[in-house]
Amino acid sequence: MDQVDGVVVGAGVVGLAVARALSLAQPGKQWLVLEQASAIGTGTSSRNSEVIHAGIYYPQGSLKARWCVQGRDMLYAYAAERGVPHRRCGKLMVATDEGQLPGLQALLKKAHANGVSDVVMICADQARAMEPALSCVAALHSPSTGIVDSHAFMLSLQGDFENAGGTVVCHAQVVSAHIHPQGWVLHMADGSELLASQLVNSAGLSAPALARQCTGLDAAHVPTAYYAKGNYFTLGVRAPFSRLIYPVPEAAGLGVHLTLDMGGQAKFGPDVQWVDDPEDLVVSTEQGLAFYAAVRTYWPGLPDGALHPGYAGMRPKISGPGQAPADFVLQGPSEHGLTGLVNLFGIESPGLTSSLAIAQAVLHSLGGQRG
Repeated sequence: MDQVDGVVVGAGVVGLAVARALSLAQPGKQWLVLEQASAIGTGTSSRNSEVIHAGIYYPQGSLKARWCVQGRDMLYAYAAERGVPHRRCGKLMVATDEGQLPGLQALLKKAHANGVSDVVMICADQARAMEPALSCVAALHSPSTGIVDSHAFMLSLQGDFENAGGTVVCHAQVVSAHIHPQGWVLHMADGSELLASQLVNSAGLSAPALARQCTGLDAAHVPTAYYAKGNYFTLGVRAPFSRLIYPVPEAAGLGVHLTLDMGGQAKFGPDVQWVDDPEDLVVSTEQGLAFYAAVRTYWPGLPDGALHPGYAGMRPKISGPGQAPADFVLQGPSEHGLTGLVNLFGIESPGLTSSLAIAQAVLHSLGGQRG
């Protein structure tokens, strides 16, 4: 049986960031990233809005709030240093009727509580001066929000990891693991086994399922997985906006918002569809009917026939319909009592923004483990 110093399961943006941090902090150690797909970043990490969030929406003191603000600054600095395409374009969060103004005020208060002090309330005229095609009664302006080429970011993380001696292995599915005096024995789908001193479960949508197959881990530590599908529609004409446009948030998501990619292509989404199958990623044309109504609340000039089915993503949620949104969960040795194991659960938005901060937290968790 082969043996390595550590394994990260999952080559999404968080898994790659974690692997990079661990390999750089432990020079000379042999780390692997094991990914069941044929390439890095083909799951949730490739099916999102590619937004660098400022840290506005999350409860004060939560891991989402802390790691988003920390990760935002780390991501901007990293992207600038490494030449990863990104742009600090800013965002407007809009109230489209008077009844939404209390929600906008609550968002402003939450942003300032989270340390995002550059968010300001502006009137409708100020918003239209920034974005003439916009319709609203008031808005919040977040200048720290931006966009990033997520795949270029992941390729850079992979390069750092491999330059530090790590190896990414694709077509490598971990189906179970059991604790061993020298760490963790991983059982692979092809029947092989691998011994790792440290194991980080960053499997995204599959993280709870993999944790349930870790013999020795109390099942009480494993949350229930829920799947919230988000559909995106692309805009077939040039968008008359230079900033991201967000409505007041919904209960399970941030509403059907307008985002831009590095090439200027606009897309709208995601909506929220609770589904049972995490592989249900088909975008139906019928969904677009609801998108037109949602978008026209803040962009009345959206032309008929301009929206085209784009792609869908799946939020790896650990809270279900009607439940309060769950925080990120980083579960290390100090939580479950098992040496060398870290589980990451519920790493949905703002996971991309938070990825470098999450990596530092995993590093700290393994460094402070107990026997």
